[in-house]
Amino acid sequence: MIFGVLKDIKEGEWRVICTPMEVASIKAAGHTVLVQAGAGAGAGFPDEAYAKQGAEIVATADEMWARCDFLAKVKEIDPSEFHYLREDQMIYCCIHPAGHPEEVQAILDSKCIAITAEDSHRYGSPNCEAAGKQGALFGLESMLTINGGKGKFVGGFAGAPGMNVVIMGGGNVGQGALSVLHALGANCTVLDINPGMLKTLGAQYNNKINTMFCTKEIIASLLPTTDMIINCVKWPKQRKDFLVDKEMLKLMEPGSVLVDISNDDPGCIESSHETHHDNPRYVVNGVVHYCVSNIPGAVAHSTSVSLAAETLPMLLNIMNNGLKEACVRDGFIRRSLTAYKGYLTHEETSGIQGRPWIKPEDILGIADRKLDPAPPATTTKSDNFITLDCCCK
Repeated sequence: MIFGVLKDIKEGEWRVICTPMEVASIKAAGHTVLVQAGAGAGAGFPDEAYAKQGAEIVATADEMWARCDFLAKVKEIDPSEFHYLREDQMIYCCIHPAGHPEEVQAILDSKCIAITAEDSHRYGSPNCEAAGKQGALFGLESMLTINGGKGKFVGGFAGAPGMNVVIMGGGNVGQGALSVLHALGANCTVLDINPGMLKTLGAQYNNKINTMFCTKEIIASLLPTTDMIINCVKWPKQRKDFLVDKEMLKLMEPGSVLVDISNDDPGCIESSHETHHDNPRYVVNGVVHYCVSNIPGAVAHSTSVSLAAETLPMLLNIMNNGLKEACVRDGFIRRSLTAYKGYLTHEETSGIQGRPWIKPEDILGIADRKLDPAPPATTTKSDNFITLDCCCK
């Protein structure tokens, strides 16, 4: 198979989906690897390092898309790339399909095979850990007086107390943020709807953190004494309400900080909108907002190394065994299949966008096989099915 490592073109994105080490492994498995010129430069991996491991360096995106059977990158397919998509070609990246109807339409129109990376990680994406840890540090940077914050130091000084931080969501992202802030001396409160998660985190930190249930009323009760709130909640896209609305921000002291790591559109923070690394902050009702959508891109080397190592087995599974067999062997690949030759295969996208869909195991003809299990990627359900007699495998 001809596998291609694309250069990401999203503003402020320097990560790369494969480092030279992964290229060496893919080559050793008997595949051809093309790397777009400069794909890894921002993460500290020059073209020469890829070439040394046997990759062919390709100058243009046009040639990459034209020659490769299977392409991979980190972030979404940009509108400027839609015209490259073609029938039967496979693409693996963070598609975020439920929130990007135009991208989904381009994928379906092209009849390509698309796999959304964010649903494919069995043990949680390294990007989540990176977003939580680095997002916490960006929050502390936003708290600095020179950046419009109230100027409190995270762990305090002699005679001056440290920061009170509320972390909404106790999953991989929230745990990453908590590990950094607790280690630096912040007084941390974690909110979640899962009592088991709250018990686990409390025990993990020897009950030296606060845990509470995540409701709008509890959040409002905490805001008057909160210096920084970090949102790590994956908000269901069909919901139109908010956990934190604009009026609630007035409960916080001027110069307090809100970091929206989840950064969904729509999300659970009414005042949140996407920002970029070159202009990351804005103020609403006196609260400094940090809402960069690709926080892990700021630590491109470390995130690339971690992400590439975890992604490699999935890529090799597909390349060595073919997509159908890979989906039998790995339920997380199966659940992340987004579109197959013109047919939507992603349940959340069907439920959110009202598009008909077909289960991956049905379109691939593997429903009667013993399939590796995987939990649903989200709680969104859809019974808007395409029937087998109206589609071709």
